[in-house]
Amino acid sequence: MANPASSPLRPGAVIGILGGGQLGRMTAIAAAHLGYRSHVFCPDADAPATHVTSRATIAPYEDEAALAAFAAAVDVVTIEFENIPLTAAQFLAARVPFHPDPAILSICQNRLREKEFCGKIGVPTTRYTSVTDAASLAAAVADMGSPCVLKTAEMGYDGKGQVAIAADTDLGAAWAGMAQAATGAGAILERYVDFRLEVSVIVARGSDGARQTFVPVENQHKHHILDQTIVPARAPAKALDKAEGIARHMAAEIGLVGLLAIEMFVTGDGEVLVNELAPRPHNSGHWTLDACVTSQFEQLVRAIAGLPLGSTEPLADAVMKNLVGDDVASASTHLNDPRAKLHLYGKTEARPGRKMGHVTRINPKY
Repeated sequence: MANPASSPLRPGAVIGILGGGQLGRMTAIAAAHLGYRSHVFCPDADAPATHVTSRATIAPYEDEAALAAFAAAVDVVTIEFENIPLTAAQFLAARVPFHPDPAILSICQNRLREKEFCGKIGVPTTRYTSVTDAASLAAAVADMGSPCVLKTAEMGYDGKGQVAIAADTDLGAAWAGMAQAATGAGAILERYVDFRLEVSVIVARGSDGARQTFVPVENQHKHHILDQTIVPARAPAKALDKAEGIARHMAAEIGLVGLLAIEMFVTGDGEVLVNELAPRPHNSGHWTLDACVTSQFEQLVRAIAGLPLGSTEPLADAVMKNLVGDDVASASTHLNDPRAKLHLYGKTEARPGRKMGHVTRINPKY
């Protein structure tokens, strides 16, 4: 890892962003507000982030010549999604300050490594085990019992690469389907959590070790994709305090500079179990653009630029709703509500399951 800068980035410095999606787009906009320029590196010439930046390198993540030129053109690099080749992150980190550290990416790219890291630092998760073939799946289910969930160890998101295992599930067929998606990384079997609700906490940490957490929020899903986020989460205060404490602890233990989003389950008896990690801005933090002193995107820029972290105080309660697929066709109708803030990502093709934008309603009545 390259050493972080000893002083804050000067105005006009260039922030490199690996990935061209909506998270990169909103990060670049936040960087511009603080006087920085952004340079996006991604394979897609029409990616949302490229619409709001003056510089973009369009190349595969494996293109070392393009990566080297990119590193020479920027002052710091961050990511907008974690499923980039680890070798690309390591290549850049040897040449320019890179946050989060590639070692953090390695943990967060693999569900087994995530769970093992949680265990190492004393953070509770559901019971889990590694699965490598149909025989080990059958043995694991027999030992763990059902219901449980089989997941690819890598590359799964928005419900992709997951199979629910019930008492009558054909385990051979379940493994056959999973093996095609596992891409050689294997799979993980997790005991099903009968949770009261899912919450997430986004924590920021600067290179000086300062930490700030955004309030825990409640996530509701539809077809395995985040549908809406309710701010604040409707859970007992003790459980929410526990969730924030876990986030602060994990940020310090993992050596974070930047943002870490942590999805957690709150059980009926108030237990808090970590589910997944994302070392970047997160869909459940989009409400911060309109209802928080500092947005998650500005906070990321502050952290990687060596600036003091901003206040995470909420300015209002809110509900953020994703606009997925054809939802975008009626996006403008949300503007009939004067308390609604509409954000569209500039994507032209509204495919099923594709996040096209979001709308945040301020001070809603539940």
